[in-house]
Amino acid sequence: MHEVKNMTEKIKKFRDDRDWMQFHDAKNMAVSIILEASELLEHFQWKTIEEVEEYARHNIDEIRDEIADIALYLFELADNLGIDLIGSMEKKLAKNAKKYPVAKVRGKHTKYNKL
Repeated sequence: MHEVKNMTEKIKKFRDDRDWMQFHDAKNMAVSIILEASELLEHFQWKTIEEVEEYARHNIDEIRDEIADIALYLFELADNLGIDLIGSMEKKLAKNAKKYPVAKVRGKHTKYNKL
């Protein structure tokens, strides 16, 4: 938890040193997350599982950067909205555990409303 808080503070300092808060409203942050996720997806588009594994070995730095961009925007968005990111993730995991009980879903990809 301490690491999340420290990283969020670093993100905010980076942003504030550049006077970018004016651009970092919730809508723009959400859009930015999707744009970065799309850039991540480009690394995998049209590739087979085997091709992805090979590609990832040779392009891990670029993939890592895209994942980091997504996380940076996500941490800031959560902070800007006053959302406890770790607490929210814990609550969502608990909800998912109820929606997807192990006995019903183990080894399946069926959506909860189709179980």
